[in-house]
Amino acid sequence: MVEIVGRVLELNRFPVKSMAADPVTSAEVDWQGIEGDRQYAFYRTEDPSSFPWLTAREWPEMVRFAPRFRDPGEPKISPVDVRGPDGRWQPLHDPELLARLAAGAGCALGLLQLGRGTHDAMPVSIATTATHEALDAAHGTPLDRRRFRTNIVIESDLPEKDWAGRRLGFGGWDDSAQLLVTDTIPRCAFITIDPDTGDRDPTVMRTVAQKLGNRIGIYATAARQGQVRLGDKVMLLD
Repeated sequence: MVEIVGRVLELNRFPVKSMAADPVTSAEVDWQGIEGDRQYAFYRTEDPSSFPWLTAREWPEMVRFAPRFRDPGEPKISPVDVRGPDGRWQPLHDPELLARLAAGAGCALGLLQLGRGTHDAMPVSIATTATHEALDAAHGTPLDRRRFRTNIVIESDLPEKDWAGRRLGFGGWDDSAQLLVTDTIPRCAFITIDPDTGDRDPTVMRTVAQKLGNRIGIYATAARQGQVRLGDKVMLLD
């Protein structure tokens, strides 16, 4: 039996790992996730570990850089431009931008494009407004949802954790995507970073860890390739 559980309120992709979101009105979901999501990443050239990526955990200022695809409909081949905190736009591959980031991070950097995305775990993240309302109540003040870097925010009275192991359908059109929901998302110090200022607030981490089991949002992966659009109804399919 199909159950309508909400509608798509926000749809985000992140062209560059740890930089700001690129909000979109529609997105293609394939086996790697949302096309263009985390397609590029800066990495520390002298880091021999299995996680060499430069992230805002090391340099919070990264969240203040906003990348955009020049051709939003062709993210796999489109050039990317980045608006810095000073409002200046530069091509992602501009050596001056690389030098600017390396100086801020205090280490030598390289830039990598990876078609399947540089995700930490699963390729798609989902959260509902019910979860964020519960978080706001637990914290005692509203928290900017951008802290949690969620791909799909669903307007719903239900917490997304109840959908683990089930399929979500979007829109009901012939070209609509379906997602298999997997497990809740453990959170790290990234959520302490203000997306506008880069300042850290450790009380956010304490609230999430102590009052919400350190879990906000849920991972998902494609069960059927297709489109997700703002305003789409969201359905539990099984």
